[in-house]
Amino acid sequence: MGDVLSDDEIDAGLPEEWAREGDEIVRTYEFEEYLQGVNFAQMVGEIAEAQFHHPEIVIGYKDVEIRLTSHEAGGITDQDLEMAELIETERREREG
Repeated sequence: MGDVLSDDEIDAGLPEEWAREGDEIVRTYEFEEYLQGVNFAQMVGEIAEAQFHHPEIVIGYKDVEIRLTSHEAGGITDQDLEMAELIETERREREG
């Protein structure tokens, strides 16, 4: 577990299209079909298990919301930013 980051550190490290909401970083991904979102959530779950850092995942009809925070630290840490970047990288690779 890392230290809680400052506002400037969070702003500098936040991947594009992610936003900060209080002590969490969040992004909603949109999909053409429901099962695409379910498959995406499965991919995020696999990354989370490998990183041992588990986000909140909300699956909607054609969207998936991901929320990251480090509960043990009481806010946003490097681990959250790294997880967000891993999700972004894996998504780009799968989209080709």
